[in-house]
Amino acid sequence: MTIKTMYIYNVTINVEEIIHDQWLDWMQQEYIPAMLATGKFSKALLTKVIVEEEMGGVTYSVQYTTDSKATLQRYEQEDAEQLYQKSNRFAGQFLSFTTELKTISEQEA
Repeated sequence: MTIKTMYIYNVTINVEEIIHDQWLDWMQQEYIPAMLATGKFSKALLTKVIVEEEMGGVTYSVQYTTDSKATLQRYEQEDAEQLYQKSNRFAGQFLSFTTELKTISEQEA
């Protein structure tokens, strides 16, 4: 079983319920398309984290797939700050953290 090594830039975001609907629409219509438009990611997967948050809010994970660590580093150097600035309209109403993942294997039934 061989697999093409892929890297995933995972962003986990907890969004306050008061802005949830507006934020979710913005993510799908503006932010994720802008991330993909950088040309550094081949796809994005938006998922809802199924957990009751002690702090409240709704939690999502967005996984952006890229071909290499070098491409991910180029994104961080060339695009990350400008794209993050787009979220200023929701400043103080969400918390986020990023994780970099490397695909080891993939299996299907």
